[in-house]
Amino acid sequence: MAYVAVSGGKEAIEESIRLLEFYKSGTDLEIEVEAIEHKLSLLVERVMSEAGLYAKSYAALALRQCEGCVEEAVFLLRAYRSTLTRNYYTKVVDTANMRVTRRISAAFKDIEGGQILGASYDYTHRLIRFAEDESAVNLRQHMQRDLDSQTPEEITPCPRISDVLRREGLIDECDTDDSTPHDVTMNMLEFPAKRSARLQTLARADTGFISGLAYSALRGFGQVHPTVGELRTGYVELAVPYTFDEDESIYIGEILLTEVECFSTADDSDKLKLSVGYGAVFGRNETKAIAMAVLDNELNREGPYPPQDEEFVLTHSDNLEMSGFISHLKMPHYVTFQSVLDVVRKTRKEAT
Repeated sequence: MAYVAVSGGKEAIEESIRLLEFYKSGTDLEIEVEAIEHKLSLLVERVMSEAGLYAKSYAALALRQCEGCVEEAVFLLRAYRSTLTRNYYTKVVDTANMRVTRRISAAFKDIEGGQILGASYDYTHRLIRFAEDESAVNLRQHMQRDLDSQTPEEITPCPRISDVLRREGLIDECDTDDSTPHDVTMNMLEFPAKRSARLQTLARADTGFISGLAYSALRGFGQVHPTVGELRTGYVELAVPYTFDEDESIYIGEILLTEVECFSTADDSDKLKLSVGYGAVFGRNETKAIAMAVLDNELNREGPYPPQDEEFVLTHSDNLEMSGFISHLKMPHYVTFQSVLDVVRKTRKEAT
């Protein structure tokens, strides 16, 4: 369960809120929501991912409202999401048809469709620039014109590397369940969890938490070192069934995704194959997508380490639950603490 603020003295709470507004108004300069959405896009996309709602402007608005606090912004966005009606479920998206903006492989140098470096901080010098490049505006306008001028016929789908290996019989299929996905936003998470529930939970999980768990697996508390078979970022089209003919679809828009597949040696004594860990998140969030793929692979193994314990990983990875439970320690615990204090005093007295 998520913890929320408790009630207290009305006047004190009102003054606390006024002081909070004072801290947020430390300058006359106003940050426009559009500026946050586009200038801090990676932060906005992280909030969307952990909130489970693809709405850039609302995520930017939430960040402005809470001084850039990620967990508070996630709380606001999830609260808003809970008020929305759910009219349709989109059809299954085939990411092989993704309009790719970035695609790399650490497993193969030459891949069908080629490696596309795209936009990434991986190739930059990690130095602070104290003056913004004036040519950035002109560059952005020029590149936007190029993107707008592209037609669907010019966008060539990139086949998945895993599909090539699958045709060779080298992939160990961990889950071929094609039943309706378990919706964790509408149903309680149960253990053992269906893989669809696991992937949904990891997609909404706290980025730092699952990155730390994946790191622990890489350090030796797990399979140690998977290989990123393919990382791709791009736009996928969403469609819903046509009301009068479910075989027909209605296009409703597109969203930006980062998708990762990690390869490891399958844990199988009879045959040598590759296991695949999968990760997919909103926006450009490569670290989280890779961590998600690593953990998906580890959870398939069901070993003795924390990254392989499904209940431990899924129960503790939620941003809202985690920050809420920790924050509730600030709430009054007068009665329980007094009982602990009484026990300590009594024990000390008896010992003397």
